[in-house]
Amino acid sequence: MPTIRLATAALLAFAAAPLAAQQLTVTAERPLGTLREQAALQQRWLDARLRDALPPLLRRHKVDAWVIPMREYNEDPVFSSLVAPTTFAARRRTIYVFIDKGAKGVERIALGGTSQGGVFKAVRSQRAVPSGGQSTGRQAELWGDSQWEVLAQVLAEHDPKRIAINTSRTWAFADGLSSGELEGMRKFLGEKWTRRFVPAEGLAVDLIATRSPEEAATFQRLVEVTWSVIDEMFSGKVVTPGVTRTSDLVWFFRQRVNDLGLGTWFQPSVNVQRKGWTPERLGEDPVIERGDHLWCDVGITALRLNTDIQHVGYVLREGETAPPPGLLQALRNSNRAQDILMEEIRPGRTGNEILASTRRRLAADGLDGTIYSHPIGVHGHGAGPLIGLWDYQEGVPGRGDHAVIPNMWFSIELQVTTPVPEWDGQPVRSAQEEDMVVGPDGATRWGWKRQVEYHLVRP
Repeated sequence: MPTIRLATAALLAFAAAPLAAQQLTVTAERPLGTLREQAALQQRWLDARLRDALPPLLRRHKVDAWVIPMREYNEDPVFSSLVAPTTFAARRRTIYVFIDKGAKGVERIALGGTSQGGVFKAVRSQRAVPSGGQSTGRQAELWGDSQWEVLAQVLAEHDPKRIAINTSRTWAFADGLSSGELEGMRKFLGEKWTRRFVPAEGLAVDLIATRSPEEAATFQRLVEVTWSVIDEMFSGKVVTPGVTRTSDLVWFFRQRVNDLGLGTWFQPSVNVQRKGWTPERLGEDPVIERGDHLWCDVGITALRLNTDIQHVGYVLREGETAPPPGLLQALRNSNRAQDILMEEIRPGRTGNEILASTRRRLAADGLDGTIYSHPIGVHGHGAGPLIGLWDYQEGVPGRGDHAVIPNMWFSIELQVTTPVPEWDGQPVRSAQEEDMVVGPDGATRWGWKRQVEYHLVRP
């Protein structure tokens, strides 16, 4: 799989404008404001993405047009990056068309759909419905086919030489063109246009991955909220040693997030490591005891954004005020791995390059670690380069060959295993995951902050 790179300068214009005021009415019950306020923010982000981020991407990937057809409930993965926050599904058949007109900018056309708050020119078929206003099944079929006829007219008007379509064997994000829609396009457009089709792999991936600085400001708030729920979950308020099971914490997190009017994109996980106990002996849903090492993997969804965070906690024994020194060292070791990985992430580098250099530095520091980090944003496991998988530590073919771009986010996900003297040398796996931001200038920073101290359960 060839390496796909994107010059850092291509997207710098996306970050030129200063951050706008968030204008969110934040309360304890609504930590991210009202739905109406959130929608206004999302609409502003959409306008900026299509106005500022899309044109340089089309030119970077050397296409003159991008055609994205889809039908209701079979939407393309790029759909949520193109539509208003009040749009939840495609309208019957909707075809989004982007035409690069050079100095005149990129024309944005929605065939069969709405303007999405004014960011597209909405164009509809002129095929008439019979008198009486009732349509037969055959006429409904022609209504769908007429969308292809309108597309042919748009292409004839602009005569693009390279037309990007979303087909890929590597990226789910770039493989949204269904077989039925491709068949319809081929039939009604003919060879003149279909021979100009080219896969839009990097284009779709990079558009989905691109986030604005204003989105990053809201993302920070979303990360803060995620931390606050973890703080509450890993506390004496929720955990009663000898009574509380790990499944109780899973459902506490789900319920708390729901009560805040937010969602999650995966079922949370909570597990325990205990001195002298193997995972098999602990079982799938152990009762939490004093002296336990706790771990969680949780995420929150709001404003079409996602967090993904893994934190560690410790249940204090009688007379303890802190975890044993060996556990503190385990956390410091995984923090060191985070530092190394953050230093290695730079725009223009592929995920596999970052993985290889990080692993070399871990080995030089004597750390027994594993790297399995991923982009995040509109999707939890987001568009962009993978930096390892837990079972692919020598590189991830295809998805690891893509390059980091400015204005994208990652979940720094990894683990370091450390023998703990106070546990008779038993290895403890310190698995951490923290969200971070690659800025417009390529600099990296945490989405909010990263965990450097245990969450302490004080019974």
